[in-house]
This record gives sequence, C-alpha cells and structure tokens, in this order.
Amino acid sequence: MNPVQTIVAKELRSYFVSPVVYVIGAIFLAMVGLLAYSTVASASNQALRLMQIQNTYAQLNLNELLFRPLFRSMNLILIIVIPLLTMRLFAEERKLRTFELLLTSPIGINEIVSGKFMSVLVIYSGMLSLTTLIPITLSAYATFDWRPVYLGYFALLLQGGLMLGIGVLASSLTENQIIAAFLSFGMILALWMTGALSSAMGETPLGHILAYLSFTEHFERLIRGLLNLKDVLYYLSGMAFMWFATHQVIDSYRWK
Repeated sequence: MNPVQTIVAKELRSYFVSPVVYVIGAIFLAMVGLLAYSTVASASNQALRLMQIQNTYAQLNLNELLFRPLFRSMNLILIIVIPLLTMRLFAEERKLRTFELLLTSPIGINEIVSGKFMSVLVIYSGMLSLTTLIPITLSAYATFDWRPVYLGYFALLLQGGLMLGIGVLASSLTENQIIAAFLSFGMILALWMTGALSSAMGETPLGHILAYLSFTEHFERLIRGLLNLKDVLYYLSGMAFMWFATHQVIDSYRWK
C-alpha cells in the first residue's frame, strides 16, 4: 500500500473499533429517517387535500415537495455531525503524543493530510449512501424525476467534503477534541451565515462576493437539478484551500 492508503486504513481501523462512529452514524440516520417520514406525511396530506378539492387524482411534484426539503434538512444535520466526525483526527494524535512520531515518520505531510481527509470522507460517504434507501423505497410507490435526486446527493457529497475539510483544519489547531468540534462548528456556521449577510448587502460588489463564498447559493442550485461548473469548482477549490491550510498548520509544528 502507498502512504495515503496506509493512513486511510489506520484511521478506518481507529474509527470502527470505537463506538463513537456507530453512535454518530445511528443518530444521523435516525434524524434523516424521521425527517423523511415527516416530509412524506406532509406530501401525502397535501395530495389528499388536493383530491378532496379537485375530486381527481393529484399529481404532485415529489422533487419539490419531498426531496428538496429533505436535502436542505440533511444539510443542516451535517453542520452538527461533521464536527463530531472530524474532531479526533489530529487532536487525538496530539493528545496521545503520537503526533511527533507521525511527523518524523517517512510519510510526508501531503500523504498525512490526504490520508486523514480521505478516511473521514469514506465514513461520511458510507453514511450518506445508506440514506439512498429513501428514494429507492419511494420509487416503488411513486414516480419522480431522478436527475434532481442524483444532483441532490452529489450536492450533499460536495457539501460534506467541504465541511470535512474545515473539520480536519480545526482538528489540526488543537489537542482538545471538544474544542476542535466547536471550532469546526463555528467555521461552518460562519460560512453558512455569509449567505444571510450577502442578502442584507443586496446587489453590491461585497454582496456578490459574500454570496459566492457562502455555500448556500451553490447548494440550492444543485438540489434544484441545475448542474453548473462554477458550483462544482467552488466546492473543489474550497476543499483544496482547506487541505492547503491544514498542510501549513501541520508543517509549522516541525519548526517548533
């Protein structure tokens, strides 16, 4: 195995021997399941009301009534779940005093940061893939356009990747896992709040800059089924920046 695969395998073993990842995964899936159930119930009630008014079978847009609100709700859940997934990555290494051994090993900082990020991305992708049972199950009872669903999950993957990058950076800044989680939560929340701030700024140059920096506008376009290259580039460049910032933080410890 190459160094990145070695780091990924080590981190995955650490995750799966700990009950934390199972608890986080169970909470995430339970919350998504409850939200999906309530959203389906709400869509069903709307269909019944339309049938009573029109006395005909109501054709509902499930993408708009069900999946789009569900993806928005899952995005909010990630703000809480992602910091819990990433808080241990570097903070635990520093607390256990294995961080120095990692830095003096023949593995480079590029491989260390990439391996840490890839390991938690694998965990997150696995959790996200389990939620695909919701549209698969619903497809047996209703028809809907799959393109917005595919793009919605693609948006959640990119959104989660950016949040994971923020979490990895936060974990590299401290040896306390709780502080790392709060730092990650604060940075993600600040990035989310720039969207609201951009609305207050209106059609000003600063407003446009803040709107682009916030992931809200990019995420919304994707879950509406609009695939735009600039939105994908936003997430990829954001992940690259977080990787670079983490690399710089880790590299700075070599000179202390």
